[in-house]
Amino acid sequence: MAKQERVTRFSVSLPDSLLAELDRRVIRRGYASRSEFVRDLIRERMVEDKWKTDAAKVIGVLTISYDHHQRGLVQKIVDLHHSQYINILCTTHVHLDRHNCLETIIIKGRPREIERIATKSAGLRGVRFAELTRASAVET
Repeated sequence: MAKQERVTRFSVSLPDSLLAELDRRVIRRGYASRSEFVRDLIRERMVEDKWKTDAAKVIGVLTISYDHHQRGLVQKIVDLHHSQYINILCTTHVHLDRHNCLETIIIKGRPREIERIATKSAGLRGVRFAELTRASAVET
């Protein structure tokens, strides 16, 4: 069972127009309260800051879609992932159709190393789509 952390209430003053925009976003994104929405915004900023420092290890999810009939591409992807000083935690491989595959690769390492592998993967001939989702553990 997770330890309950003490919660402190504080007030924030906002112009009416900004508060209205906040409420629209809370509703649009399905949050139960303004507090939940603001907590997530703070956590998102903490993850962004971690990715900017390059000091701590972070987690990234690289999603790539590619033509597996492209000569040598699958081997290049494997070689690229094995040649870096990062930790590939797991991959998921899905056949989309006769020619196209989709992979998600969960990677742990320094931000610069993860971004480098994402960029190199995206640049391989036959890769049709590549996107890196930046994530990390957030200490609260």
